[in-house]
Amino acid sequence: MSDPDKGPAIEVAGVHKHFGRVHAVRGVDLAVRQGEFFGLLGPNGAGKSTLINILAGLTHPDQGRAAICGYDVIANYRKARRALGVVPQEVVFDPFFTVREVLAIQAGYFGLKGPDNKAWREELLAALMLTDKGDANMRTLSGGMKRRVLIAQALVHRPRVVILDEPTAGVDVELRASLWVFIRRLHAEGHTIVLTTHYLEEAEALCERIAIMQGGGIAALDTKEAMLRRARSKTLRVTIAGPAAVIPPQLALKLRKRTDTTLEFALQQGSDSIPEVLDALRAAGHVVTDITTEQANLEEVFLELTHRRISPPDGLSPDPALPAA
Repeated sequence: MSDPDKGPAIEVAGVHKHFGRVHAVRGVDLAVRQGEFFGLLGPNGAGKSTLINILAGLTHPDQGRAAICGYDVIANYRKARRALGVVPQEVVFDPFFTVREVLAIQAGYFGLKGPDNKAWREELLAALMLTDKGDANMRTLSGGMKRRVLIAQALVHRPRVVILDEPTAGVDVELRASLWVFIRRLHAEGHTIVLTTHYLEEAEALCERIAIMQGGGIAALDTKEAMLRRARSKTLRVTIAGPAAVIPPQLALKLRKRTDTTLEFALQQGSDSIPEVLDALRAAGHVVTDITTEQANLEEVFLELTHRRISPPDGLSPDPALPAA
């Protein structure tokens, strides 16, 4: 496949996977650039974990091919796995070893020994604020600490590509913030990061491009900015001088929220006009004192694409395998 120094960090072509009668992955085509911070989003059961397992070599596709840094995950699995680190969603740990022992064992799987790797393991412990827990048994750690150890395990062999599968699920706010400081550092150092998360504000803050999976296929793939621009709706918030006793009929269906002096409208991109809304309010006797607009966030785009799968926004390609809503 691709030159490992020039081609995509991740390359997926025509991948299908069945589990009995369940078509878990439906002809996925995907390329993640080297050094990219990429979001892989989708509702539960969309096929994300199956796709990750295929990339990690834990599951073989029924059809199609996948590669990490140019190395086919089946034909050249040793090099593919050496180039990849996966932080799983589930907290899995060995209760018989300390944190340092767990990392040393993980390094041994890749044949890594000696002072250089030991120094890197200690650097990981320091970066993830685990140094004082290095000699603690894994079963004595909190859930958040165990998740940090999982990240250290995934990075112990210095992989070029890191997949984070729900890395902040169930962790507190402080730990989440410290994890993202470290992940941003990895990205700045040139690592390719692939993030799956249900915290869409994380994806919106971090990711450069985003793929949304639905029903085993790619429902949308674009830059974050392009997805946000192409959202169907935006919010218009209008402040008026007195109580909103009368709402013009043509605005009633657009009204999302109201208080005595604030009206919030959901406007459709390309069809609803802000001046027309303001003119209708003034014609009904309201005095407009202030207006603000707010573009749709990634959560709203996500819901539009996964809950209203007929006709995605212009420029976002639907998966032909997905059934119409």
